[in-house]
Amino acid sequence: MGNVYSDISVSADGFAAGVNQREEAPFGDIDETWLHGWMFDAYEENRVEVDAIVDSGATVMGRNMFGPVRGEWDRDWRGWWGPNPPYHGPVFVLTHFPHEPIEMEGGTTFHFVTDGIRSALDRARSEAGDRNISVAGGAGTVNQFLAAGLLDELRLHITPCILGAGERIFDGVPPQRLEQISVRATPMVTHVTYRRI
Repeated sequence: MGNVYSDISVSADGFAAGVNQREEAPFGDIDETWLHGWMFDAYEENRVEVDAIVDSGATVMGRNMFGPVRGEWDRDWRGWWGPNPPYHGPVFVLTHFPHEPIEMEGGTTFHFVTDGIRSALDRARSEAGDRNISVAGGAGTVNQFLAAGLLDELRLHITPCILGAGERIFDGVPPQRLEQISVRATPMVTHVTYRRI
């Protein structure tokens, strides 16, 4: 059985998104390059970490990460990533509202899970086989997995900015010990990997 890991970009003060997230501004009222520029503007310097983000057999994500639709599914939303999302495998989207699976190009299929993180993880394990499982985010979803003790490895990508408010990593997570297993700095980001003890 593979590990359950999460990669998440955060500001120096621990925010993974700013305030007022919406369709026109998925990361809120911030310059999103502050959090994610390292992935695109400095890909070569961060190739190992960027490529590792989607190197999984299955993915779990929160509904907010999938898209801006709230409540009942009242429109045909197929994710932020266009017709060929980067996951190339099964993605289990946490939601309170049932939805039929959505098949995309490149092998990505979005499945919608209405009965919580443990059910989503069980389904992801079933699909992933021996491969790892990614908990893609956002911060609220990662925090749920941390609080439940279901995340084996947390990969923080800490960017040199301060957001001051927004969606913060570790909110609602009870005290626990983590083992730091790696740190690597590049000009735009510091990559820190923790393992749950």
